[in-house]
Amino acid sequence: MSRQIVLDTETTGLSAIDGDRLIELGCVELVNRKLTGNNLHLYFNAGRDSHPDALRVHGITTEFLKDKPRFEEKIDEIWEYLQGAELIIHNAPFDLGFLNNELKLAKRPPLKQCVANVIDTLVMAKEMYPGKRNSLDSLCDRLGVDNSNRTLHGALLDSELLADVYINLTRGQDALLMSEEPSDSLTAGAIAIPSLDLKSIKLPVLRANEQELGAHQDVLKQMDKSSGGKVAWHGFEPEAAA
Repeated sequence: MSRQIVLDTETTGLSAIDGDRLIELGCVELVNRKLTGNNLHLYFNAGRDSHPDALRVHGITTEFLKDKPRFEEKIDEIWEYLQGAELIIHNAPFDLGFLNNELKLAKRPPLKQCVANVIDTLVMAKEMYPGKRNSLDSLCDRLGVDNSNRTLHGALLDSELLADVYINLTRGQDALLMSEEPSDSLTAGAIAIPSLDLKSIKLPVLRANEQELGAHQDVLKQMDKSSGGKVAWHGFEPEAAA
């Protein structure tokens, strides 16, 4: 079983070294690349005001956080939830820096002792789209992910968007797989669709014409250029036509 946690944070400012603190944690669970609904969403009383620039981004006021728990009160819950998972984070050094700072202040070990490893989707995006804007909003626009509800940054919403972006960045290879188990949403009286044995059907094979082959080669050249010449097929010569 592959368990991944898409994670995002909101903070009082940009620098944990200068005393900024974590105020929100949002986590979305993927198991075998499927959303499970087992999410974790927490707010924290940081004991300090947010910088005005940060407040404009997330809109989380000190008054709202006044009755929320301190981070150290929730460490055990967070640690248990993240245990053994692969983290997916956009601009991972920022979020990990704040999380590790909070753990350090609570005299706890760093996060690397809890999780399996970390995937930084910003690094992935820069490799796939060099020279382009690769913020979360830009990736949502580029990959067709609906972010119309994102008027302010929020850790849980951003994690949900990033989960969709990550599936698209990794080509969504499991997106079309359907469970063989009957759906829980199938209610009494629903129309049953009979199964069809596809083994009895012989599909015609349509060969690509010269124009289509040329277009295919153009796509391969573009992929080769965008990857910096690191495509897997380099070094392999095409087989001679029969």
